[in-house]
Amino acid sequence: MHDPLGLYAPENRDDPYPVLARLRREAPLYFAGNEGAGSFIVTRYADVAAGFRDARLSASRAEAMARRLPPEARGWVAPVIDNLAHWILLRDPPDHTRLRGLLNQAFTPRLIETWRPRIQQIRDELLAAIEPGEVELVHALAAPLPVLVIGDMLGLPPEDRHRLKACSDAIASFFGAAAMSQALLAGARAAILELEEYFRKAIAERREQPRHDLLSALVAAEEQGSVLSEQELLSTCTAILFGGHETTTNLIANTVYTLLRFPDQLQRLRAEPGLVASTIEEVLRFECPVSRMGRVARVDFEWHGQQVKTGDRLFLSFAGANRDEAQFPEPDRFDIARADNRHLGFSTGPHYCIGAALGRLEARLTLEALLEFPRWELREKPAWLDNLTVRGPSTLRVALA
Repeated sequence: MHDPLGLYAPENRDDPYPVLARLRREAPLYFAGNEGAGSFIVTRYADVAAGFRDARLSASRAEAMARRLPPEARGWVAPVIDNLAHWILLRDPPDHTRLRGLLNQAFTPRLIETWRPRIQQIRDELLAAIEPGEVELVHALAAPLPVLVIGDMLGLPPEDRHRLKACSDAIASFFGAAAMSQALLAGARAAILELEEYFRKAIAERREQPRHDLLSALVAAEEQGSVLSEQELLSTCTAILFGGHETTTNLIANTVYTLLRFPDQLQRLRAEPGLVASTIEEVLRFECPVSRMGRVARVDFEWHGQQVKTGDRLFLSFAGANRDEAQFPEPDRFDIARADNRHLGFSTGPHYCIGAALGRLEARLTLEALLEFPRWELREKPAWLDNLTVRGPSTLRVALA
């Protein structure tokens, strides 16, 4: 990988923001390698926001992912590529528009608000299992809560959450790997095959006996023929499971860790609990749980004095854009009462995150409950996930009292 400024260097994983600031100044379109096609990083707020609306850039990048793989592995990993190719996140209009129109009905802010009591119940059950004292918060709360919630929405048994979470994590590793290893590819392939078989069984059950859940609604749409194909149905279930919890897990963990890093802001939040919603927005800006999102060039064009060619990959950096001093005054200051906080934590444009309202609600309700503990103490500095796409601590050991 071509990376003279060290963006991908392991020593910058904990704090990539100084390198991103340098890129904004010196190389707003940073050439980061040539693996069959060029790869660029886009870091300025205005460029990233414009990139999500730029017709020259395609969200359909499963084929570009395949090109990263060794030729001898592409056939073997085809189940992964075939599944991802039908995710709404990786589709362009008109397919993206059709799928989004279907899913929007299940994720309206008004409908998500009806899930508040159930989210609170799941949250309280998880917190009740936490003994006072030291706790590893990712695996005790931040990870299980959103996977249980999205599983409930789909109508999946709660006892399957560990299995589903393990599959989702393997897919996340595939998305964000700096380099593809045989073990990583094997994990992603096994996860996709397991999830497709799992959802085939659940879909067959819904066809026999529909329920009042999101999976039944998707099956009904598939049976209409013109709305969802069979592969789209399997891929959409996989994408909902993945997108419905992976980001929220890291949002919750990032919120707790960032407040522990800035005790003055935690103290202010305790004094002004009405700032919970604003705090979540500031975490989405300051320590975004998704670091970047990829696009593929549809045509040749010039940008910031560089030639982008058809098929080149461009990674639009949320982490870079959300710390851009041209958009945010004092961008490296964590301020839970920040005004005019138009961050890109949930993307923007046609691909704005469908689950934004759900993620916000889960994070707010979790933070409100954790604030009931009068004392938080960080027991050890966490390591960040070894992932270029999702950002969060792999573990978070804290004392709650």
